[in-house]
Amino acid sequence: MPTIGVAIAIPEPWASELQDYRTGIGDATAAQIPTHITLIPPTEVSDDLDEVTTHLAEAASTVAPFDIHLRGTGTFRPVSPVVFVTVAEGISSCEMLAGAVRRGPLAVDLHFPYHPHVTIAHHLDDRTLDRAFEELADFECRFTVGSFSLYVHDEHAGWRPTHRYELG
Repeated sequence: MPTIGVAIAIPEPWASELQDYRTGIGDATAAQIPTHITLIPPTEVSDDLDEVTTHLAEAASTVAPFDIHLRGTGTFRPVSPVVFVTVAEGISSCEMLAGAVRRGPLAVDLHFPYHPHVTIAHHLDDRTLDRAFEELADFECRFTVGSFSLYVHDEHAGWRPTHRYELG
């Protein structure tokens, strides 16, 4: 059974900037994870992805493109050892999109309430998490979300986008 994820890709140059930062502070998982805002976390699905791809195309048609403003940092500590760049604008649109894709064949139970964000440090020691929180506190960018992607996990290559869905 393949493991999939659904996410909004962060555009360049910010995607590389944040991924390079993440790998630079020692987050070994970052090299195999494109910079993104999660809509559906890693989820095992049946081998036949046709139902999933059809559902995602339908979900994409129900949400119009929207603006995202990333600004500053946040953390899920002490619940989870994660530091992230915050979504300052576009939260409700991310929530609507996530709700649309988490139906039908992708109606998954989440371990935590949905909170759109861009992970910049994960499963690192407290000192490194503190450093990431402080060093990217002034990070800021804006972009328009016009699509999201289906990612399939490959044991060797990591997370790779296989389908892109245009909004609207």
